[in-house]
Amino acid sequence: MAGWTYLASMALLSTHDRFIANYRCDDKDNTVSFIVGPNSQFCRYVANILNLYKVPQLIYGSAPVMNINAQAASLHWMFPNEYHQNEGILRLLLNFKWTWVGVLYISHESGENFVYDILPMFHQKGICFDFVRNLPRETFSTNIENLVLKYYEMYEVIARSTANVVILYCENQCTVVLRMVFHDAEFEERPPKSKVWIMTAQMEFTSIPFQRYFSLRSFHGTISFAVSANEVSGFQQFLQNMNPALENQESLMRVFWELTFQCSFPSTASNEDIGNICTGEEKLETLPGSLFEMTMTAHSYSVYNAVYVVAHALQAMHSYKVKHGGMHDGRRQMQQQLWQVQPISVCNEKCQEGYSKIKVEGMPFCCYSCLPCPEGKISNQKDMDDCIECQEDQYSNDVRDFCIQKSRSFLSYEEPLGIALTTLAVSFSFITILVLAVFLKYSDTPIVKANNRSLSYTLLLALLLSFLSTFLFIGEPQKVTCLLRQTVFGVIFSVAVSCILAKTTIVVLAFLATKPGSRMRKWIGRRLASSIVIFSSFIQTIICLVWLAISPPFPDLDTRSMATEIVLECNEGSTVLFYCVLGFMGMLAFISFTVAFLARKLPDSFNEAKCITFSMLLFCSVWLCFVPAYLSTKGKYTVAMEIFSILASSVGLLGCIFSPKCFIILVHPTLNKQGQLVIQKKK
Repeated sequence: MAGWTYLASMALLSTHDRFIANYRCDDKDNTVSFIVGPNSQFCRYVANILNLYKVPQLIYGSAPVMNINAQAASLHWMFPNEYHQNEGILRLLLNFKWTWVGVLYISHESGENFVYDILPMFHQKGICFDFVRNLPRETFSTNIENLVLKYYEMYEVIARSTANVVILYCENQCTVVLRMVFHDAEFEERPPKSKVWIMTAQMEFTSIPFQRYFSLRSFHGTISFAVSANEVSGFQQFLQNMNPALENQESLMRVFWELTFQCSFPSTASNEDIGNICTGEEKLETLPGSLFEMTMTAHSYSVYNAVYVVAHALQAMHSYKVKHGGMHDGRRQMQQQLWQVQPISVCNEKCQEGYSKIKVEGMPFCCYSCLPCPEGKISNQKDMDDCIECQEDQYSNDVRDFCIQKSRSFLSYEEPLGIALTTLAVSFSFITILVLAVFLKYSDTPIVKANNRSLSYTLLLALLLSFLSTFLFIGEPQKVTCLLRQTVFGVIFSVAVSCILAKTTIVVLAFLATKPGSRMRKWIGRRLASSIVIFSSFIQTIICLVWLAISPPFPDLDTRSMATEIVLECNEGSTVLFYCVLGFMGMLAFISFTVAFLARKLPDSFNEAKCITFSMLLFCSVWLCFVPAYLSTKGKYTVAMEIFSILASSVGLLGCIFSPKCFIILVHPTLNKQGQLVIQKKK
């Protein structure tokens, strides 16, 4: 191929019909410039010869790869710079979001430059390639079988590919062979899946005559970049008036006419087999568009402009006037129109809203899987690399595609849970008041006097206050309620438990005092009971004051515990001191339970030691269950759990200690006498 081109180039510089290298005897037929094309390798071969003689060359097809300073000095491109075309291909892919494509390129300098220099730029913009295959160069007929075989191998690659878009970076000769391969595949009923072909401007749907009836179905949907071309006045009339019968027998027009219309002029046909006779009256407009276009093609328009460039240059040279003509740009505005069934060419489906991309090992970055966004995160666009975390006062919806404002939540008096707990607290408070009223009315009876009635009054008041303290936990947390709720509850319960401890201690000491010679009598009395209550309450009060002084509770917003709610809560401040309050109260309860359990069989008036044992067993069980329940619940249910524990433990003390006494006072008053106490002791 190169040798024949070099020979033809040298012949152009030699005497007409006589080839003598570097010798020319003509003085009339002086060649001033050459119009070269359309293939880049032809241009390069011609340039290698003509550049030596500084002969201008106007390129109307693919631009050859040249050394700008040396080889390209005499070259002038009528065809647009390929850089703009490559940029256009990239924008086209990105516009339609075609990120999974195939590439076929011709194996010469221009095609290899596209693969090694341009495709990496595509890759950086997010385009992945299912295949990048080179097409063999055109060759002589002796190697046509090998050429077609390679094209068939390429066809199989296209047929198996999952990419629905194929970039064909080639030149005119490619479409000739491709049409042949696709025609054979359709004839054998194994056509490839429809593809969107993207062809470069230097390509045309060139056909050779015997391909006139070949189907173009495989090329339907082709997007081809075009060079701007204006309509040339008189071109249509020129084509319609052509009559090669009037031309010289050796004219190219006659050769074209015979090949195209499959006929022979009488002057050129053999006498043995004339076949179809060319009349010269055949109409070019009857030919298929793939065989001949009635409009001026991009290549033809470039040749047309090249001729005018030379003509203007010669005119300017001969007239010694340089005329600057405004060259009309003529670049057409490409108006993007939406397709009703836009083809998709991606490695996999896009990740929808609510999902993020995750890399698939061993695959290009265009191939990925989709991972649902976790709770609290969203993706509001397709194909997001990572999910976006919602703000602290927001949460993600079920499909994880937008954030919703969290509602403010606290245990209120209006909701059913708050109403139920309020009703229970009021009811138990009223019952406690009734029990206190009964004890005050029958204060002089033996059952009330037994085991220190002052402790009974103090215990009932403490239980009443404990029921009422639950109202500090209900409602929107405020600074005052947060400061008081845990400290008041801790002090009140310490008073209640210390009263029970004092009662139990007095029972034990009273039994020991009955033994002969015992010195315990001096310890029995109000002073001991009051000392136990005051001392225990004082220690708990000190702990609470230290808590308030160092790190007091305060109103806070919990945005993390509940997925859809902002919990208005009281931050305990110092968690250590909070558990110190609970720990001290638990220690008092454990001591009271231990002492009461040991004294349960001692002779006691109305068997109060057994009642205290059961009450403390219930009390300790409630608060032992409270700690894990408190740690496992969230939001307003944590507050409800503490209120329930306060109510349950207070009701346990009230019921186990005072219900037997009230039963005797109200139902069996005959047992509430001194004589009955003596009889019970004897028994």
